[in-house]
Amino acid sequence: MKISIYPGSFDPITYGHIDIIDRASKISDRLIVAVLNNPEKKSLFKVEERCEMIKDAIKTYDNVEVESFDGLLVDYAKSKGANIIIRGLRAVTDFEYELQLAQTNRQIYDKVDTIFLLTNIQYSYLSSSIVKQVAKENGDISKFVTPFVSDKLKKILNK
Repeated sequence: MKISIYPGSFDPITYGHIDIIDRASKISDRLIVAVLNNPEKKSLFKVEERCEMIKDAIKTYDNVEVESFDGLLVDYAKSKGANIIIRGLRAVTDFEYELQLAQTNRQIYDKVDTIFLLTNIQYSYLSSSIVKQVAKENGDISKFVTPFVSDKLKKILNK
C-alpha cells in the first residue's frame, strides 16, 4: 500500500494546495494531509481550524484524510507507515530549499522518498500569505480559496 503524506501549514488552504491534493490522491492508495502544529510559528488560524478547512475542501476524496502533527515529519511518516512525502513546487526558487529538506529527511529515515509535484501553472503565483494579504485589504479572494475558507478569513480578519 502506498501511503503518502502531504505536509504543510495550510494557513489557509488554497486552490493550489487542493490541486496538489487532487493529483497526489491519484498516485497514492492513502494520502494524509498533515497539518504542522508549530507553536513557534505565528499562524492566523489554529491548527484545528486549518484541519477543518482542509476537511471541507477534500470531503469528496475517499482516500484522503487530514491530521495534525508536531515534531519531525519523518518521525510522523514512520508512525503512519508512510514511505512517500509529497511536496508542491511553484518555482525554481522553491526547489533548492525543498531538495535540502528531502535529502535531510532521507538521511534521517531512509525508507521515505519525496515526490515533487509541479504546481499547476494557474496557481504558480499563489501562496497562503498572498491570500491573507488580499483578504486583509478586502480584496476578492474567490479565485484563490473555497467559499468556506473565504468566509473563515473574512470573519477572523474583520473582528
